[in-house]
Amino acid sequence: MATTAAKPTVARTNPLEQFTWEGTDKRGVKMKGESTSKNANLLRAELRKQGINPTVVRTKSKPLFGASGKAISSQDIAVFARQIATMLQAGVPMVQSFEILAGGQSNPRMRDMLNDIRDQISGGSSLSEAMAKHPVQFDLLFRNLTRAGEGAGVLDTILDTVATYKERTEVLKGKIKKALYYPAAVIAVAILVSSILLIYVVPQFEAVFAGFGAELPAFTQMIVTASKFMTSYWWLVLGIVAGSVFGFLFIYKRSPALQRSVDRLLLKIPVLGQIMHQSAIARYARTLALTFKAGVPLVEALETVAGATGSIVYSDAVMRIRDDVSVGYQLNVAMKQVNLFPHMVVQMTAIGEEAGALDTMLLKVAEFYEQEIDNSVDSLTSLLEPLIMVVIGVLVGGMVIGMYLPIFKLAAVV
Repeated sequence: MATTAAKPTVARTNPLEQFTWEGTDKRGVKMKGESTSKNANLLRAELRKQGINPTVVRTKSKPLFGASGKAISSQDIAVFARQIATMLQAGVPMVQSFEILAGGQSNPRMRDMLNDIRDQISGGSSLSEAMAKHPVQFDLLFRNLTRAGEGAGVLDTILDTVATYKERTEVLKGKIKKALYYPAAVIAVAILVSSILLIYVVPQFEAVFAGFGAELPAFTQMIVTASKFMTSYWWLVLGIVAGSVFGFLFIYKRSPALQRSVDRLLLKIPVLGQIMHQSAIARYARTLALTFKAGVPLVEALETVAGATGSIVYSDAVMRIRDDVSVGYQLNVAMKQVNLFPHMVVQMTAIGEEAGALDTMLLKVAEFYEQEIDNSVDSLTSLLEPLIMVVIGVLVGGMVIGMYLPIFKLAAVV
């Protein structure tokens, strides 16, 4: 008689919900608050254990707008990495750690993600497997290092290393943004001021010029013509600018060829291109050192590193390095062949390979280039300040001079 093996049942855990409650303590004092729990009955039991007699427990209503919360940022993940590493090093069980972190989140999306990971871990999944369900938030590097830490039994140490890496990466991103946002913001303000002058100020001068009865200078006439066009067709100019920006971004996200072209162009810009090169090399060196130190095989580590450089040009180069290493080339030889890495980086990599201290040498390279980025950003800021003044002078000052040219001409005739 054939018997059928019973299929194992997998316990499903309900996600935590947010509740508001009211009640009284042992002295009869009214209390109220917010708590998370799997259901209302469990929350009532938890409140009674705390000496609170619950009178009202209801699911917290979600706001009409922004109910889903803001998107999870890389900064959020960096903070999470530090928090979970600290809790695991303190001996807090993993499931409880995720419950504590989820309960302290103000962003619903982050809270839901942490609850989902906690539920998967409670159901028997490893942390790396649970993270793989959220690939946008936890990149290949994070997942690979977590898996390596789980395999070696040093997950808390690996997560502490990942947290330090994420924090350094965010600092590096901040420096790059500082180098890019300052000139962009100043130029945007200059364009806005020029537009306001063309639409509101120049027409007032035009009414004065009409009473002169004389022909306007060519430069002034050009400004007046631009003012008339802006006054009549400002909506068209705004539409063309907005459409061009959104159209470019739409195509850029879907066209690898355009991304490579823009990336190559950025790398060739004086000073700014140098910062982009230094940033890519610093990320490459630190990421490779981290993965190699964690015990990830070099070929697999290089595949992870390719996506962490922040540059498509460098990403393609790292993939070529991976292909060369996979067929037997030394890392320093493969790096030299792509013709992107400075001689110093290649030589330090070669020394690290020969001495069996590749991760240590790469960390020194990363620290050197991170310091170079600091110096380059300061140099860029100093260089841009006079350049920005020239741009503002040409846009705004030129317009003011153009408006006063007829007055100067009239005074010369008198």
